[in-house]
Amino acid sequence: MHSSLALARYRKVAQPQPSEIEDPHAVIEVTLRELTRSAQVLLAAEAAGTRGPDSHLNRALTAIYILQSSLDFEQGADIAEDLFKLYEFTRLQILLHWRGEGGGDLATAVRALEDIHGAWVAIGKTQR
Repeated sequence: MHSSLALARYRKVAQPQPSEIEDPHAVIEVTLRELTRSAQVLLAAEAAGTRGPDSHLNRALTAIYILQSSLDFEQGADIAEDLFKLYEFTRLQILLHWRGEGGGDLATAVRALEDIHGAWVAIGKTQR
């Protein structure tokens, strides 16, 4: 495949589709769902005494970055700060797990993510 053809295909795939970005609430919901799912996979691996798959580490860290960078510290300062801290705590727990250092509390991070995701879904239902 020629490089120009490959580049054209990449650009087509990389462009966000309008339906994907029309509802910011849905974007956050999907991101939270994927973060929670990846953290659960990593937690299950930890319980089995292994490291989780690289793909779930990468997904979790990417989701955390998306969630942290989407916070509005001007309009929702207290909530935004608390969510930022939760996401940062989760990131640190995932990295502790990944490094095999022990002493982390990935289970607490997963429970908090499950609660946040559930609350976000509930908020979306009341807004529809």
